[in-house]
Amino acid sequence: MKITELSIDIETRSSVDLARCGVYKYAESPDFDILLFGVSVNRGPVTVYDFARGEELPHDIFIALFDPKVQKWAYNAAFERICISTWLTRKYPTLPSLPVWERCAGMHNKAEKVHAAEDTKFLSPSSWRCSMVLAAYSGLPLGLDQVGEVLGLDARKMKEGRDLIRFFCTPCAPSLFTGGKVWNSPNSDPVRWEQFKRYNARDVEVELEIQERLRFHPVPDSVWEEYALDQQINDRGIMIDRRMVAQALLLEERAKDELSAELQEKTGLENPNSVTQMKSFLHAHGIKVSSLGKRDVETLLRKVPPDVREVLTLRQGISKSSVSKYRAMREAVCADGRCRGMFQFLGANRSGRWAGRQIQLQNLPRNTLPDLDRARELVEFGDYDSLKSGYPSVPGVLSELIRTALIPQEGDRFIVADFSAIEARVLSYLAGETWRMRVFHEGRDIYCESASRMFGVPVEKHGLNAELRQKGKIAELALGYGGSVGALIAMGALDMGVSEAELQPLVSRWRSSNPRIVSYWWAVDDAVKTAVRFRLPQRVGAVKFEMRGGGLYVTLPSGRELTYVQPRIEPNRFGGESVTYMGVDAQKKWSRLESYGPKFVENIVQAVSRDLLAFAMLNLKDFRIVGHVHDEVIIECPPEQSVEEITDRMSETPPWLPGLELKADGYACKYYRKE
Repeated sequence: MKITELSIDIETRSSVDLARCGVYKYAESPDFDILLFGVSVNRGPVTVYDFARGEELPHDIFIALFDPKVQKWAYNAAFERICISTWLTRKYPTLPSLPVWERCAGMHNKAEKVHAAEDTKFLSPSSWRCSMVLAAYSGLPLGLDQVGEVLGLDARKMKEGRDLIRFFCTPCAPSLFTGGKVWNSPNSDPVRWEQFKRYNARDVEVELEIQERLRFHPVPDSVWEEYALDQQINDRGIMIDRRMVAQALLLEERAKDELSAELQEKTGLENPNSVTQMKSFLHAHGIKVSSLGKRDVETLLRKVPPDVREVLTLRQGISKSSVSKYRAMREAVCADGRCRGMFQFLGANRSGRWAGRQIQLQNLPRNTLPDLDRARELVEFGDYDSLKSGYPSVPGVLSELIRTALIPQEGDRFIVADFSAIEARVLSYLAGETWRMRVFHEGRDIYCESASRMFGVPVEKHGLNAELRQKGKIAELALGYGGSVGALIAMGALDMGVSEAELQPLVSRWRSSNPRIVSYWWAVDDAVKTAVRFRLPQRVGAVKFEMRGGGLYVTLPSGRELTYVQPRIEPNRFGGESVTYMGVDAQKKWSRLESYGPKFVENIVQAVSRDLLAFAMLNLKDFRIVGHVHDEVIIECPPEQSVEEITDRMSETPPWLPGLELKADGYACKYYRKE
């Protein structure tokens, strides 16, 4: 029988914590091993190969792992692909490099095999398919157990495997029961081992069921091409300055100890980092608060007396969560100094944007220090005293330097390139707001032009009425998706000098200056409601809306679709109607969510912006992309590589958005930073 498809699930063991460190570090642990290999050939019955008891894969399945013409399916396929790659190179150390085997399936000439591919650690992702991507593309959760529950599969059997995984796949305390070993073996509990094998087989069956249930909404080949590139970027990883990370963690501990001691002295609290104790302290000073979240504290700092402000500022230094990213770097870094697996494909449920994993590049603090090189050098040398005397806050410096711990390999540099005002450009294009499109075409500043229209006077960035540019910028960032006064406040308008009395006029002026965008919100709202209520396809400009089966499908200009599961129209709290659908909420639970025109527009604009980044990365795939964030790519390259070549390729407009004005800017740097 010719093998055309494998569906795979493996059970593995490693002393490395998978959740904290990621699959790449998990698999490179010396005690990593594959225990069970469950596989279905051509969607047939599942066979479990018991590696822990000496069974081996049949030769045809072994060869199929390398054959680029054989599709390999798994749920969260990156785990299977990376683990199997590591297992193959350890079990068969005399094999040529993995890509040589993959690209030469069926070749007989040895010379062809030797020169067919460059060396790499991992099986190429090009012939792998991920059931989790399939689920995400259909608007479902990412977790296998959640997908099983949503689709009505047998979730009970999935849940019972957790105890079995804990028993066989994680280290245990040596005892007479384990024969002095740190691992439970099949012989430790033969009955449970047979259960484990059934669990492994059931997971493959569940994956096959998911594929069958979602066959009506296949992932387009273009998206699988993006997935393959995503996996290559994850495989490549990004270099970490391990010396700097180690010193930053030592400095953080010292700073926290000193701040805690100072806070204890000023407040008399046993643990000033305790929310309950700090609330009591504030209450004693006549200040009642319900929360001490970041934004709540920032609001308090503007209102409280100086002595309380000093206490809250000190506490901010202790509780600065951003420096925990140094710990994430230390946990995830592989033996060669690179962090891998930092990007989750289709991780953002409503737009399909990438989500962050491990270090979470998507929410790194910005660096604003004017003497970044000096501050970084002080951290590398662990010079706490100079940091303390030269800067207002040691934790603040450490936070700003997090980006700079990401470095290129020796002899290279980074080129960082990003789109200019990408969401504003996409929103203007989709809504047909022609004055904004002219601004972009002529290379003028959108914030100045927006402020000029809002206030009826010329605004220049560093000249006439320059103070109005900031208000234009705040309005642009906060109001494009139906936001009002609350959105301006959340964007930090009050912190930037805008008075409360100015907020509503800003909203009104922005909307009157952008009538086509406002019309676009409600045209999309009408289209969604008509498609859901009457099951009639609708189109608003370049975007199509239609009901198929139990889902609302929004077709983007790229051809990719956004999926809203089980939509319906229901009364809302304002006395009107809203569209609701099933999705993952802020607590990561599957629940019914409410949306309306401007929110759908936000999803669409962010989704199109994501597609533009994917198109740009495919244009740049011949370069060593090591990271990307929303509108930005990070490329590791030799010093002679020009920035202009990168930005020119990134600025190319895809054929599916003719007339869109794209602009990319870039700069070279010796470590990752914002310019």
